[in-house]
Amino acid sequence: MSKKVRLSVRPLVEYVYRSGSIDNRFRSSSSMTDGTIAHQKIQKTYAESDQKEVYLKTQIEFKGLSFVVDGRCDGLLKNGDEIIIDEIKSTRGDLSDITEETNPVHWAQAKFYAYMYAREHELEKMKVQLTYVHVETEEKKQFTEDYTYSELESYIMSVVGRFEPFARLLLGHKEKRNNSIKELDFPFDEYRAGQRKFAGAVYKSIADKEDLFANAPTGTGKTVSTIFPTVKAIGEGHLERFFYLTAKTITRTAAEETLALMKDKGLHMSSVTITAKDKVCFKEKTICQKDYCEFADGYYDRVNDGIMDILANETLMDRTTIENYARKHKLCPFEFSLDVAYTSDMIIGDYNYIFDPRISLKRFVEEQRKKTVLLVDEAHNLVDRARGMFSAELFKSPFLQLKRAFKTENKGVFETAKAINDHLLMLKKQCGDTRQMELEKLPDDLLGLMEAFVTEAEKELLEQKESEVQEQLLEAYFNAKNFVRISEFYDERYVTYLEYGKSEVYIKMLCLDPSHLLQLFGKGYRSKIYFSATLSPLPYFKDMLGAEEGDYSISIPSPFAKENADVFIHPLSTRYRDRDRSVAPILTMMKNLVETRPGNYLFFFPSYAYMQMVYEQFEEEDWGYDAIVQNSGMAEEEREEFLAKFEAGKDTTLIGFAVMGGIFSEGVDLKGDRLNGVVVVGVGLPQLNFERNIIKEYFNKNEKNGYDYAYVFPGINKVLQAGGRLIRTEDDYGTIVLVDDRFLTPKYQKLLPPEWMDYKVIR
Repeated sequence: MSKKVRLSVRPLVEYVYRSGSIDNRFRSSSSMTDGTIAHQKIQKTYAESDQKEVYLKTQIEFKGLSFVVDGRCDGLLKNGDEIIIDEIKSTRGDLSDITEETNPVHWAQAKFYAYMYAREHELEKMKVQLTYVHVETEEKKQFTEDYTYSELESYIMSVVGRFEPFARLLLGHKEKRNNSIKELDFPFDEYRAGQRKFAGAVYKSIADKEDLFANAPTGTGKTVSTIFPTVKAIGEGHLERFFYLTAKTITRTAAEETLALMKDKGLHMSSVTITAKDKVCFKEKTICQKDYCEFADGYYDRVNDGIMDILANETLMDRTTIENYARKHKLCPFEFSLDVAYTSDMIIGDYNYIFDPRISLKRFVEEQRKKTVLLVDEAHNLVDRARGMFSAELFKSPFLQLKRAFKTENKGVFETAKAINDHLLMLKKQCGDTRQMELEKLPDDLLGLMEAFVTEAEKELLEQKESEVQEQLLEAYFNAKNFVRISEFYDERYVTYLEYGKSEVYIKMLCLDPSHLLQLFGKGYRSKIYFSATLSPLPYFKDMLGAEEGDYSISIPSPFAKENADVFIHPLSTRYRDRDRSVAPILTMMKNLVETRPGNYLFFFPSYAYMQMVYEQFEEEDWGYDAIVQNSGMAEEEREEFLAKFEAGKDTTLIGFAVMGGIFSEGVDLKGDRLNGVVVVGVGLPQLNFERNIIKEYFNKNEKNGYDYAYVFPGINKVLQAGGRLIRTEDDYGTIVLVDDRFLTPKYQKLLPPEWMDYKVIR
């Protein structure tokens, strides 16, 4: 019996017909929305007897393999007895640059559809048509070719023949993977408290095709509790792959280590870690031009050999492995990791590869999504990240600079940049003395100017000149294009606001509630597992992350005894107006604490200014304790040096000054005596500002507590994260001090975790 290989037309022909070089500085192709609109406009011109979006499927036997290939052709046209397959492609580029030989992959798609239709209907000949349409001018350009059935069959067999070694490699891997999963046991001797329950909830959610929202405190073993049941679900046939999504490098490393542990236990599974382009780029500058980067030039001529090589020899493809094979085959490491991702069982990367409309991995078609699960680690971070991904902002100054730079160089860029600059000046005048203004509706006039600028900028950028001005143009182009792209999602969950100061004007389309778009971009995946040690309060996060009726939720108790931490509340006002007066009491508490409980401490503050105020007074006191201070914008090496200061077994006391919500309040493990106490100063409220107040008013109007949604809940999450740095294992002991009188109010008492509730009050 032949082994079946199921795949769609597009990924099949894209694998075989890779060509050219990569140039990600800009793309002249249209967005998905533009493309859909362009397709629909062409399809509306079809005759009544014509058909659109026709589903086709066939089975091809080749060298003992059975290829089940399907897809949808854009148009099936009838001209008398003649049947025409129409393949529509949209572009923003110049149609005159497109020839019959420009895109062999487009011909390949169309010829596959022609073969599939001719085979099903026993036709001897077919006509294939490529229709290119410009998304702005709606101008179109067409190419047609006639083929006999035997010509199509011969061509299809040649394509399948070129794909067959790759398919056989994947089939062999899949068989070995599934057999290893059946034999795989839980990689530890026993489950921790709450871990079996959590892992069971993950498996049930996947089996039932439901989403899960899990609050699983530190010590639960979240990484293995989510990955292990997901791997088992693959072995049971529920899945083909899963994403492990996170915002931080340390949690990506934890996922890699967990899979490596399972590999040591016999698991055969492929994983790839996607690292941001600017971090993994081999060149001094991230310029993806063939004239500048040898790893971009001819990339598609070499990538298939690279993919076959790495898949034949590796399973755990972390950053180092990707870089090694990329150098070996002279490939862009970032693009290589993306191409490998489409063949991997597990993809580890940032949230934006799924949810960000600018860079999400769009090649995962609907059928693939149905067999894919999203594991979203540290999901409390996704709310603000998503709000940022679905928002767009612009400053006036770049367009003023471009207006000046291109006055005599490029009339189109000059005029469109000038128009944007003038329009923002006009809006600035409307603000008056308030310097801030909400716009009543989507700024359509500005969007029209942005679209015109994008068109002119693309023409200039196609010249691929190298200069500082070109780099400025490129950045403005990306920002303008993103502004236009985000406007496609604009609805009642958005607001546009303007601020100015001196000569600068700032405009932003702000996504107030990202839940709808998180649902949209997560649509079609079998299941989404949102988990965090601080997914609390759970109803708030379920609301903001787009939970639907029927979705599952679970809260796991802390596996650590409450006796591991002595918790104190110091009811001192840390409100902005009282901060000057709070410095002396905080220092008194600090001295009493380290004298009675010596060791290493982290003091977390709600802002750098407040932290610096206390630190400067601490320095004047000159108590003789060692201290280290977090700075804004610390490099990775500086962060490591900061953490390295926290050593176990030292006789001296170390006090670390840090900021809530910063790099040291999440994802940091200072186990045992490396950290003896954590002091959290304040309730973590975000700074009062115009944008946060707009968010507050939006939720008030939607019958929710806007102040809680905009300030209290994001703030308490920072507190929980900071406090969670202390107890990382069952052998850790120490002290937590919460400094603020609001921690004793009913509102905040409800938000504190149960293991902190046996607290003592410092008077």
